[in-house]
Amino acid sequence: MADWYTRTILDSGKQPLLILLVAFVVAFLFIRLSVRMIRAEVSWWPGNIEGEGFHLHHVVFGIVFMVIAGFGLVSPAGTHRPWTEILAGLFGVGTALVLDEFALVLHLKDVYWTGEGRLSVDAVVVGAALGGLLLIGSAPFGVNDDTVDGSAVVGWDAVTTVLVNGTLALIALSKGKVFTGIIGLFVPVLALVGALRLARPGSPWARRRYPPGSRKAARALKRETRENWMRVLRVRTYDLIAGKPSPDPAQDSADPAQDVRKG
Repeated sequence: MADWYTRTILDSGKQPLLILLVAFVVAFLFIRLSVRMIRAEVSWWPGNIEGEGFHLHHVVFGIVFMVIAGFGLVSPAGTHRPWTEILAGLFGVGTALVLDEFALVLHLKDVYWTGEGRLSVDAVVVGAALGGLLLIGSAPFGVNDDTVDGSAVVGWDAVTTVLVNGTLALIALSKGKVFTGIIGLFVPVLALVGALRLARPGSPWARRRYPPGSRKAARALKRETRENWMRVLRVRTYDLIAGKPSPDPAQDSADPAQDVRKG
């Protein structure tokens, strides 16, 4: 095991990335445990940091950690051990704290325990997946893949690869398939699948190309609201990790597709 770690992680210079990824996952799990304990009003658990008229969200600490780590990593100290690993870990912690409240920053209001707040969990899952792909050596757009003759993709071949895979990923993102689109930057076949599939209701692609009452709009809504084992497993996993969102009857009644987008 030690030999494998030395060859695969240390010799390839991936230890800072591994530490960043581990710190990212551990920090997310810890902060979710913390906010759930606060939500449950556990008496012995430290509460929120509050004062007269303000509530200090943990995204603030995340931004501070990311700024310190970012500047540190590009400084001369950031090229030497153990500072490289320490700053990488700090950056991972900061990223987790920021992405855990990504939905709050996006909506500019506290939606942490609402359905919209689940977007934060999506962001964390995507971040962890990207870190894992980078750790195993994947590069964006598939430019590190070999050509038919076994040579590396360079020049116009690389440009074409980036344009095609990037376009497919953008189409998938515009169809509301965030996870598929972003991971598709590293795994082009996923971007192709996301680009070909039906758009999610409310996505930019659906709003522009699926007129209200059209057959495609109806199909998209039906597919989105359909219960299947994958969606049930995803919702239950999110509930287990992040806690169940608070119900929002007013919003659910206003948009029949909103409930499924929450999960």
